[in-house]
Amino acid sequence: MMAGEFAVLEPDQKLVVMAVDRFVYATLESSQENILNLPDLQLNGLTWGYEHDQIQVHTDDQRISFVQDAMTMASHYLAEKSIALDRFTLTIKSELDDESGVKYGLGSSAAVVTSVISALLTQFLPEKPSTMLIFKLAAISHVKTQGSGSGADVAASSYGGILAYSSFQSDWLIEEYNKTPSLIDFIESEWRFLSIKRINLPDHTKVCIGWTGSPASTSALVKEVLQLKVTNPKQFTTFLYESNVAVKQFLDGAENGDRDKLFSGVKHNRQALLTVGENAGVAIETPLLTVLCMIAENKGGAGKPSGAGGGDCGIAFMPSAESAKKLLSSWKDKGIIPLDLAAHPTGAIAINPIKR
Repeated sequence: MMAGEFAVLEPDQKLVVMAVDRFVYATLESSQENILNLPDLQLNGLTWGYEHDQIQVHTDDQRISFVQDAMTMASHYLAEKSIALDRFTLTIKSELDDESGVKYGLGSSAAVVTSVISALLTQFLPEKPSTMLIFKLAAISHVKTQGSGSGADVAASSYGGILAYSSFQSDWLIEEYNKTPSLIDFIESEWRFLSIKRINLPDHTKVCIGWTGSPASTSALVKEVLQLKVTNPKQFTTFLYESNVAVKQFLDGAENGDRDKLFSGVKHNRQALLTVGENAGVAIETPLLTVLCMIAENKGGAGKPSGAGGGDCGIAFMPSAESAKKLLSSWKDKGIIPLDLAAHPTGAIAINPIKR
């Protein structure tokens, strides 16, 4: 998440999100038995079947819920297309988290859901699935499982690149999904509020991502910040205004190749997040994230928390490769771990496309 966090959960608020070059791999192979393998969770050889119009994986482990629900969503879409699923083995591997299992906060559940939807559609549809189809099915599945969400991480996983994004609004999505008898009709309809547009950063702008070493709970932070809508609606409305100004500056800078304006947008967004965190009584910007941001500014760039904050990652925008190099060195000196991440131009793709 580059800019617009928290505000994107409200109608017509834009967020800038970047797909990074860490991946989830979903491998689907024909087999004699329906099998699910999740080696990263030490869950292998799980059988699954259709029960009460749902795919049920035969385990009590709740960590499979995103995968199970994504498989169900794809199977429902294919069923409406009168396409039956043959038996298959699905294996999912992720490289989004630290080797120790610590989460960096890179939106792994969204990437997993997108990979599952993409794999099943690619395998069983007679034509290549569109990116929008993958996104919409994955978004429905992810929100249904999680109970909320903007869908921005799903958009990044589906489309790749850097996106200016406005959310469909999760409450609207669930309500419309539940009352629409046809999944195909819902997918093909226009989704209220949703917008997805690819953007580019000004030339020579370098993006650096640092991990503070402390995972954060996105859902808990979001709940606390959104509580301001009830306890102090004026403060929350002010935050939405300031976030909108900041993201507009960021996007204007990107569109016009104006790096200074983009940096101003980042700094403005950081201040808006600081203020709303203070008003909500939560530490969106932890002490180490403050250090991350201040080092970026001292070296001619701009930095801010990425995502919900409270730990996890911060992001910095630097004016040159040399300044970025110095930034990363200074981060290391302060105990901030630079992540070897870069924008990745494509979203969900078939690495070994099946021959039709």
